Amino acid sequence: MQTEGKNTIEGRNPVWEALRAGAALDKILVSETARRESIGKIIAEAKKQGIPVQTVHPQKLEELAETQACQGVIALCAEVKYASLEDLFAHAGKKGQPPFFILADEITDPHNLGAIIRTANAAGADGVIIAKNRSAGVNAIVAKTSAGAVHYTPIARVTNLGQTIDRLKERGVWVTGADMSGETSLFQSDLKGPITLVVGSEGKGISRLIREKCDFLVQIPMFGEINSLNASVAAAVFMYEIVRQRTGQK
Repeated sequence: MQTEGKNTIEGRNPVWEALRAGAALDKILVSETARRESIGKIIAEAKKQGIPVQTVHPQKLEELAETQACQGVIALCAEVKYASLEDLFAHAGKKGQPPFFILADEITDPHNLGAIIRTANAAGADGVIIAKNRSAGVNAIVAKTSAGAVHYTPIARVTNLGQTIDRLKERGVWVTGADMSGETSLFQSDLKGPITLVVGSEGKGISRLIREKCDFLVQIPMFGEINSLNASVAAAVFMYEIVRQRTGQK
């Protein structure tokens, strides 16, 4: 959330992870009624880093909070600094492994985007790519749902996803779409090389233009009565199959 030119990071774990990651925090607001034993390490670390901590009335936090569970602590910071595509490649280069990116196509639900970023971090992805338009940006809800992963995994916000895919292909990265109409089963696909996983929106899936630009489309086999998964859940299944193949697990 943006308030008086600031963004907010809300909740104990997201604020703690922001501190651990060395995020540029301007101030931390703590509720007068917050239990000090449960929030003490945040206060101690903030003071260690020279970040002001201010005790405020609970109503003040309620007015600032965009999420429904700030847990008695909110950090104020400058607007999130998005990465460039080159930053994502540099992040991959430090690991000495083929690039592994996630491209979110019109993911408008901040909870889904936050969950995708969280899994991307856990799976060791080198970055997440989102669009400036028709997509959720990194706000307080995304930061909280990501459990602080937004402070570790580079997030690139681009003007044109189609052109970005072209640039990825020029760098030798294969682009695979997670799509119910995919001609290949997830478990029969080769996902070991430089790869970008495209995840579509909650309702429409991958948009037509982006689908056409994918090198191949892959679907998750369904064996029950329900034939679709939530976008962030589907993304998690795909990411960990990529991890399984890249690590040579059986």
